[in-house]
Amino acid sequence: MRPVRKSIVLFTMFAGWGDNFCKELILKYKYVFGPVDSSRLGLSLGLDLLADKICSFDCIYCEVGRTKVLTCERKPYVPAKDLLRELEVWKGEMRQAPDYVTLGGRGEPCLNSDLGEIIAGVREIFPDTPTAVLTNSSLLFDPQVREELAAADAVLPSLDTLVLKELKHLNRPHPDIDVETLRSGLLKFRSGYGGRLFLEVLLVAGVNDTRENLSRLREFCLELKPDRVDVVTMTRPGTSRKAAPVGEDSLRLWREVLSQAFGAAQPETSRRAKEHGDKVFAVEPSVLREMIENSVSRRPQTAQMLAQALAVPLKDVQAALDTLAGQGKIKPQPSEREIFYASFKTKK
Repeated sequence: MRPVRKSIVLFTMFAGWGDNFCKELILKYKYVFGPVDSSRLGLSLGLDLLADKICSFDCIYCEVGRTKVLTCERKPYVPAKDLLRELEVWKGEMRQAPDYVTLGGRGEPCLNSDLGEIIAGVREIFPDTPTAVLTNSSLLFDPQVREELAAADAVLPSLDTLVLKELKHLNRPHPDIDVETLRSGLLKFRSGYGGRLFLEVLLVAGVNDTRENLSRLREFCLELKPDRVDVVTMTRPGTSRKAAPVGEDSLRLWREVLSQAFGAAQPETSRRAKEHGDKVFAVEPSVLREMIENSVSRRPQTAQMLAQALAVPLKDVQAALDTLAGQGKIKPQPSEREIFYASFKTKK
């Protein structure tokens, strides 16, 4: 079921960050969310191409909940014209340039058959801002998907394992997807792609952190030649209570092995942090709650992450989070070091 359209009253700066005059605007957002402060892409404005948990994987570590529709069938789940109309409104009224416009959402964005049209439309609306696509690599076997995806400035594919039993346990893919589908699809895409390719490997303790997987992925990366390899682990609760992050020693080992050829991933500082530093802006409480609820429904975040990405005082963000939690709209998810907040809707 497609989500109900919500009217959001947003107060934005009338003439840029330095002005104190605000005007009231009526905006309607279903697919544009954030911006989110991303360690890999800086200040990332998200586009949800699925509008629901539709994916070719059902990963045990997924931070937005179980997959509702497990499929490899491409459809215009979110029509390009609807998404691009929202993006035009966002650019015209919000007046803040992200580091990247990132195509993703609650599932696998390449399942959207309007992918090529959406990338082209984003380029027209944000001609000076690079586009990025997050993908689980499962549809890269399809020549049409590879052609459409090649128009993006950066592609961030994930490949957690090249061991079949680990793939089935960890990613729980659609029956049409196996290790060779992922491997060959990525290699074919890379051979015809001139943009930046950032490969991500996510490790779950006792599942895919094996020597066999490390050896296979190292050999694969030598063949793939990505621009960067990011080795990460769980920082937020997944769909399985048994799924747990690996330790620092394991992360260090994997990063050292894979960095022998490509260099370990280095966190990037968002444009917000670089340009605005500690500068923050007041947002009407009800508006801030709407913004936060919309953002955490796609990606669980901490209060600090939200405050930095939205340039809002931390105390205001925490107050909004406490109110939303009290209303039963979001759920605090304590991790080892921090508290992440997620929408109840993402965990069904």
